[in-house]
Amino acid sequence: MQKTIATLVLGFFLVACEGHGTDHDVHVIDSHDIDITVYADAVANPDRNETDRARDAGRKPADVLEFFGIKPGMKVFEMFSGGGYYVEIMAHVVGNTGLVVAHSNATSLSYVGDEVEARYANDRLPTVELLMAENNELELDAEQFDAIILVLGYHDIYWVAPQQGWPKINVGQLLGELYGSLKPGGVLGIVDHYAEVGAPRETGGTLHRIDPSIVIAELEAAGFELEAKSDLLRNAADDHSKGVFDPTVRGKTDRFTLRFRKRD
Repeated sequence: MQKTIATLVLGFFLVACEGHGTDHDVHVIDSHDIDITVYADAVANPDRNETDRARDAGRKPADVLEFFGIKPGMKVFEMFSGGGYYVEIMAHVVGNTGLVVAHSNATSLSYVGDEVEARYANDRLPTVELLMAENNELELDAEQFDAIILVLGYHDIYWVAPQQGWPKINVGQLLGELYGSLKPGGVLGIVDHYAEVGAPRETGGTLHRIDPSIVIAELEAAGFELEAKSDLLRNAADDHSKGVFDPTVRGKTDRFTLRFRKRD
């Protein structure tokens, strides 16, 4: 890797923060070797905080991680991991024989600093490591991950705010890096906010939504195969013309859930 993966410790984060229609499954994963109780057990883990638990009803993390096929012993990468909500749950799923690598950058940390500090204090998630990489600087070792997830973040590929430390992202370069870092047969899981059908890519930077057809086309062009769609997080009451931070829709947006696979 370009940057050494550092074990998540509170001091590291403190320094970093100072700088700144319904879809249905089209294919079902072969889950005969997955004990599905691992997902409910991870969500029910008593170490999780109440703020995270309040988010569970809208995010359905046990169902999402089961759909993605995350399981014990896996090495998983979360791109734009934010405050670490999914990182913590996945750490409980992969267990002591697995690893979760949480990507972040200075801009992301500036938005979630307090949450991150509390989550990783006192080495409470020892199987989680942090990879700090700014936009267009992500470099990953080849074929190291069993799965990659990107939750409510694909649209940010089209957010451009250099004054906030978020320059324009080289999309082809980023997707190529993710593809190369997956093992053959590895999974890429995507959750994001629906935009109106036909909405341009730039909607990702304005409303923080994206048309799933854009995501599918770009990932297939990068070599991924769309394996399944799910309506787990659909909400027909959402107004796709509103930004996701509008108080009338915040936390209740209509979301698509896609599973891709690296076949080679």
